[in-house]
Amino acid sequence: MIYIYLAQGFEETEMTVPLDMCRRAGLEVKTVSVAGDEYVTGSHGITIKADMKASDSEYSPENAEMVILPGGMPGTKNLEKSEAVKSALDTVSRRGKYIAAICAAPSVLGKLGYLKGKRATCYPGFEEYLYGAEATGEQSTVDGKIITGRGAGAALDFAYAIIGELCGKERAEKIKNEIMAK
Repeated sequence: MIYIYLAQGFEETEMTVPLDMCRRAGLEVKTVSVAGDEYVTGSHGITIKADMKASDSEYSPENAEMVILPGGMPGTKNLEKSEAVKSALDTVSRRGKYIAAICAAPSVLGKLGYLKGKRATCYPGFEEYLYGAEATGEQSTVDGKIITGRGAGAALDFAYAIIGELCGKERAEKIKNEIMAK
């Protein structure tokens, strides 16, 4: 199971592209609202109905293979405040599973100490919050179990990096070909 966390003000592209591409790859993905309500509005006014709320009984980060944090403002700040997000990050990290964040959201990982000694990328201007990481400036960066993306324009590359890690690079290439990305 992959969980994508939605907080008020999330960047819509950074949520929908990884969600769509991962489902095309056959991965089970659920969106999780940490906004209190199942309806969450993105930074560009698009409202999404999450698959579940973090308070729902079926929500179980103990079974997650990966958590994904989309960026956006004020979405990133709202993710950073979320105890459900912090708990999920701790749970998957402790279990040796994957953590992915894009745009401003890698700053959440940096502030919580997950990027120390890692290579990571983020939206330009947020590098100072990647505490202890080497900022790469790449579209997407994979370092161990941490996957980071630069921004909305890197959402496809970020999704391919996720699929490559979970399903293999051949599957990621197949998805690229299927959507005419080459």
